Amino acid sequence: MSLGKEFTKGIFSENPLFRLTLGLCPSLAITTSVNNGIGMGVAFTGVLLASNIAISAMRKIIPDSIRIPSYIVIIATFVSMVEMLMHAYTPELFTSLGVFIPLIVVNCIILGRAEAFANKNGILPSIMDALGMGIGYTLALVVISAFREVLGAGTFMGYAVFSGSAPSALIMILPPGGFITLGCILAFLNKMQNVKVAKKAKLNQSIAQQQLSSN
Repeated sequence: MSLGKEFTKGIFSENPLFRLTLGLCPSLAITTSVNNGIGMGVAFTGVLLASNIAISAMRKIIPDSIRIPSYIVIIATFVSMVEMLMHAYTPELFTSLGVFIPLIVVNCIILGRAEAFANKNGILPSIMDALGMGIGYTLALVVISAFREVLGAGTFMGYAVFSGSAPSALIMILPPGGFITLGCILAFLNKMQNVKVAKKAKLNQSIAQQQLSSN
């Protein structure tokens, strides 16, 4: 097993938001500002990393009949720790994210990684999997929230982007703006993927024709 591949897959080929399209509801709800996106991404990554390590370490002693409830208890423990830390040290971010912090417990990405990966692999691969997925998720949140904040509020991380009174598209920081932004990003990524596949197919066809002509 390649640890590098386990790390990079969550950032690119299996990005939780842009490729697997998991956890969309909380992701679109909190991405009205870059600060929210970074805060949720860091909290998510911390919980995913800790839960992957714990589940991987205990995978051989957790009975199959209660593994899902066990995963939820483990994840809920780390979410509670993260929630208390955010409440103590980043109260403004804690208030801004609100109910979506405790809802990390039922985030399908974290539970899915526990069941699909940490339950079947050792601690080191599980760490790399969690870091890759966490970084990929955080980057996706930042990209979405950057578009929405700049276009919807005319700011980036709270600082004005445009000089003067530049018009802003209020819809971008409203719920429909999240779906519009995600749809545009997914369309762009799919277009790039199709172009890449077409180029590869054309190259393979060219190689095959050269081999036939040489024979």
